[in-house]
Amino acid sequence: MAILQVFALFICCLTFQATAQEAKLTDSKTFKFQTGDLLFQDLDCGGLCTAIETVTEGVDGKSFSHLGLVHIYNDSIVVIEAIGKNVQVTPIKVFVNRNLDEVGNPKVIVTRLVDDNAFFTKKTLDFAVAQLGMPYDDAFLYDNGSYYCSELIYDAFKAANDDQPFFELTPMTFKDPATNEMFPVWVEYYAELGIPIPEGELGCNPGGISRSEKLKVVASFY
Repeated sequence: MAILQVFALFICCLTFQATAQEAKLTDSKTFKFQTGDLLFQDLDCGGLCTAIETVTEGVDGKSFSHLGLVHIYNDSIVVIEAIGKNVQVTPIKVFVNRNLDEVGNPKVIVTRLVDDNAFFTKKTLDFAVAQLGMPYDDAFLYDNGSYYCSELIYDAFKAANDDQPFFELTPMTFKDPATNEMFPVWVEYYAELGIPIPEGELGCNPGGISRSEKLKVVASFY
C-alpha cells in the first residue's frame, strides 16, 4: 500500500479508536481548558511521526508530532486542527484519546500564552475558524493554499499579531541527524507526491512551537 494511503488510514484508525475508549486525564476533574489553549500531541503515527519528532525536541524533552487549538462554545470543548484531509473541528475527547501511553494516559500537554490577552486570543480563533475546510498540506510547504497542523497555528497567531510573526519559521530538515542522510520514509513520501523534498525551506513543527518562550505549560497528561 502506498505510504500516503497508509498515513491516511492510520489517522482514520486513530479517530475510530478515540470514540471507543475513555481518556484517563490525570487531573481532568480539576483542570479547566480555556479557549486559545494549544494542545501538543505525540501521535505515534509510524515512520513519519518518528522522523518529525527526531529532528525537533519538544518542551520538557517530550516528543510532539501534532497540535491543535482549543475552542469552547455552548459548553462544548472542541479542537480546531489540520489533520486528515482538511482543517476541521474535533471534540476534545476524540483529540486526547488518539494516542495513549502504556498506562492509558493521553500523550498530550496543554499550553497557554504567558501574557493573557482575550482580544488577541479572539483574533487567533477567528482566523482558525475561517480556515475550516481548507485542504491539508501534504507537501508541508508554507503559504501554498493549504495547511499542516503547526502551519495553521503559526498563521493564526500571525494574523492576531497584526500580520507580524508571533512564532518562528525555521529551515526544515528531513535528514536523520545520526546519519545526515534523508530519512527513507521521507524519500518515499515525496516520491509519491512527485515533488522534491523541501530540505531547507522555511516551516514550523509542533516541537519547535512548544518550546516558545511565549507559551507556558499548564497541564501534562503523561
